[in-house]
Amino acid sequence: MSTPTKFPYTLTRMGVIMTPEEGNGLEAEGVLNPGSGHTPDGTLYLLPRLVATGNVSRVGLAKVVITEGVPTGVEREGVVLEPDQGWERGANNAGVEDPRVTYIPRLGLHVMTYVAYGPLGPRTAVAVSSDLREWRRLGPVQFKYDEALDMDLNLFHNKDTVFFPEAVTGPGGVESFAVLHRPMWDLGEVKPGEGIRVPAGVTDTRQSIWISYVPVADVLADITRLTFWSGHRFLAGPQFPFEELKIGGGPAPLRVPEGWLLMHHGVTGTIDGAFSQQQKVNYSAGAMILDADDPTIVLARTSEPLLKAETPDEISGIVPNVVFPTAIEEIDGVRFVFYGMADSKIGVARLDHIPA
Repeated sequence: MSTPTKFPYTLTRMGVIMTPEEGNGLEAEGVLNPGSGHTPDGTLYLLPRLVATGNVSRVGLAKVVITEGVPTGVEREGVVLEPDQGWERGANNAGVEDPRVTYIPRLGLHVMTYVAYGPLGPRTAVAVSSDLREWRRLGPVQFKYDEALDMDLNLFHNKDTVFFPEAVTGPGGVESFAVLHRPMWDLGEVKPGEGIRVPAGVTDTRQSIWISYVPVADVLADITRLTFWSGHRFLAGPQFPFEELKIGGGPAPLRVPEGWLLMHHGVTGTIDGAFSQQQKVNYSAGAMILDADDPTIVLARTSEPLLKAETPDEISGIVPNVVFPTAIEEIDGVRFVFYGMADSKIGVARLDHIPA
């Protein structure tokens, strides 16, 4: 992997686009980490995570208000996904969290990956929609056992999952939909005393970005196959100081001249308990370029964050010092990144390309 002295993309803050609505109990503990997409008529929407009192999350729908080509606000249109399935609700917790939404033209569908916070903690789940309003749950993800890894990935909590928008060449030369995810190796989170377990060949126990695949032919025959992932392999782990604790994927990878642009978050600090909401951490936004033909190859990545917590809205909130990118959209030829601010609000930044 080569790392250029100057990464070819930058982020410039454009402001806060969504804050909790006063008196709205569904947003009492924040609006954050949105997915995004266009309805069939071309209207741009965010699908924000709405956190109600008691840390119960839902996925909302909000039309983006655009002023002179820049996102400046939203118009709420309700809730599209609630934790109303048994595997999304535990005895002491419930939630459908942090949606990532990828429009896959080959399927004619928006594919949402989200965190189902159920009886055993956070697990990845998938839903699909043609209009962003009505979502069909396909269920929790199932990881195919890989003998070479000597580990069943179904044992672990998993977050930060997102599909690529186009098919790629998967293992064995099979045309596949690729998906990124972040396994959490501490089994003590599920069963105290089990400790940290990692697959064969993994020496760094820090949470990292992995890639898995779903054969296109399987999905075209049965859309529920989007929940059956195989060909798992490590993609990228913490490498630079702003990623010292862990990294995780952000918005759906964006096809650019250099390959695939993957925004990610890097984390420093300490976590006091796996599910503690108040954590002594700093989340920053970084990025990497993946090879266009083989996205397991990292061509370049940022050695310094493109965006870190610096403004009052990013520094102070439910979880302080957090910049968490989750969506990228183009408006009039300009790309914008939507991101969570201190787990409380949603900000927007302009994504610019730096010519070589």
